[in-house]
Amino acid sequence: MKVLLSALLRTLAMVSLPMVAQAADTIKVGVLHSLSGTMAISETALKDVALMAIDEINAKGGVLGKKLEPVVVDPASNWPLFAEKAKQLISQDEVVVMFGGWTSVSRKSIRPVVEELNGLLFYPAQYEGEAPSRNVFYTGAAPNQQAIPAVEYLMSKAGGGAKRFVLLGTDYVYPRTTNKILRAFLKSKGIADKDIDEKYTPFGHSDYQTIVTEVKKFAASGRTAVISTISGDSNVPFYKELGNQGLKATDLPVVALSVGEEELRDVDTKPLVGQLAAWNYFMSLKNPTNDAFKKQWAAYAKAKKLPGADKPLTNDPMEATYIGIHMWAQAVEKAKSTDTDKVIAAMAGQTFKAPSGFVAKMDEKNHHLHKPVFIGAIRADGQFDVLSESGPIPAVAFGPPAASCRSDECACEGKKDVCSRSCCK
Repeated sequence: MKVLLSALLRTLAMVSLPMVAQAADTIKVGVLHSLSGTMAISETALKDVALMAIDEINAKGGVLGKKLEPVVVDPASNWPLFAEKAKQLISQDEVVVMFGGWTSVSRKSIRPVVEELNGLLFYPAQYEGEAPSRNVFYTGAAPNQQAIPAVEYLMSKAGGGAKRFVLLGTDYVYPRTTNKILRAFLKSKGIADKDIDEKYTPFGHSDYQTIVTEVKKFAASGRTAVISTISGDSNVPFYKELGNQGLKATDLPVVALSVGEEELRDVDTKPLVGQLAAWNYFMSLKNPTNDAFKKQWAAYAKAKKLPGADKPLTNDPMEATYIGIHMWAQAVEKAKSTDTDKVIAAMAGQTFKAPSGFVAKMDEKNHHLHKPVFIGAIRADGQFDVLSESGPIPAVAFGPPAASCRSDECACEGKKDVCSRSCCK
């Protein structure tokens, strides 16, 4: 009986060895983006550029001598489903890192999962701050790297010297929290409450006739600008309505924080020439690194027969996704391990020559990139002319309301309702 049992165990071991070896040959990474629903217009390209970056890394030998194996899931613009898919990726698929999300509500669904299971999330979209986590790295913009510079530009002579502002967004955490920060900033600059109007629409909203009419009426009382945090496919009807009502950039400048080249793909941009967007990257930037990035993306889109391959577009969150994947791979090589704690330690100070033309650096303390800020004006071809740019700016990861600040935090000058260690002197 013992001989038979021993033989059986040896047989089972031999059968299972190829499976173990096969599993050990690859490193699984999760790609967690909405490929359907209202956010698919923005997130599908992020899934594709993530796969391109993974292919690029694999072509150079992979990570730690192993090929990366992407596991792609579709949370379908369903915020609770992001948490379920994240748990599936970590617990069942055994991925060592996830790249994904766009809306803050999707990130907030994922965050408790990665914190509980000690996973890793690289989040590529601009966001409102106020969300420190040891398990999340932010490769998109914090408010001081996008929203606040956009408002500063609108208030400047070059931006038209706006005195009244409409804060127009989709009704969820990113627009509301960003607008809370912007309202405090505007008040610190002497803008009265009566000169600030806030409006919100639900995800997928498509009828902007009434809202644009109301904005037009508000703008009649003085030089007005709109800061738009509308997300997803609602941007298409919003911009179409601006054109329908004959509102040009010279009449009512709009600076978008969630509209880039991809969102403008199916919009007649001729009536929108001169309207603005604030990002950390534009496809139109001229430098050798961006030229190579665009060429690589065009070749990949054509080879994979992706939708829109006849007009390949790059944008800011695509660049942020690309940076994040490469930085993670560098950190794994440095740590000589995919262990979450070791990779977190190795991420501090990582640098990468970004398509923006600048070297992106992961801050040693707050899990955010140092990023440049560009203000661009929409061209007739849907690209952007850069009107203003900065060098790389460290992120201020805005903290909780002042009433809940700990003794080791401080209130930012001019922004008394937010706190951040990084603004302490």
